[in-house]
Amino acid sequence: MPKKKKYRDVDRPEYHIVNYLSYDDYSSRMLTCDHPVPPDRYDERVEDHLRVTGFYYASQIGIVQNQKALVNALVERWHPDTHTFHLPVGECAVTLEDVALILGLPTDGLPVTGMTISSFDALEAECLNQFGVAPRKSECRGSCIKLTWLRDLRERLQLVDEISIQRYVKCHIMLLIGTILFGDKSGASVH
Repeated sequence: MPKKKKYRDVDRPEYHIVNYLSYDDYSSRMLTCDHPVPPDRYDERVEDHLRVTGFYYASQIGIVQNQKALVNALVERWHPDTHTFHLPVGECAVTLEDVALILGLPTDGLPVTGMTISSFDALEAECLNQFGVAPRKSECRGSCIKLTWLRDLRERLQLVDEISIQRYVKCHIMLLIGTILFGDKSGASVH
């Protein structure tokens, strides 16, 4: 009789690795990556909103530092045809469950998708819809928004009503996506 595989409940916060980052004995074992931008802090009044969106635990990740030799070793063992790492002990794949346990992001429900914005006019319209204001062309890089524009907008928002709080949370989530979750080498913009 085959052994039944056990799955962890990824929605339980005690399983999320980010919960243990502040523990002294745990942080010494963390793989870290250098990132040119310090983490963005948020106004404490929006913490409940971040929890509802599922980005609270991701917002607790601090400065990401890098052990280049370890990252290079992983890159060398990556096989793009199978999307796995080939290690001496066998193949290793990063699953959606792994991402959920590491970052604490919800992975159930409908996927979050949207249109690919390829023109400034479409980007401007989407920013007006989401944030109530639009960046100038100089505050964009192609179809990406510069993180400085999002930071400035977030700092200018007065948290006086539900709409301004939602816009603040959207700005913060975009900053998380552009820095911690999907940051690139430039660390300067987000799609």
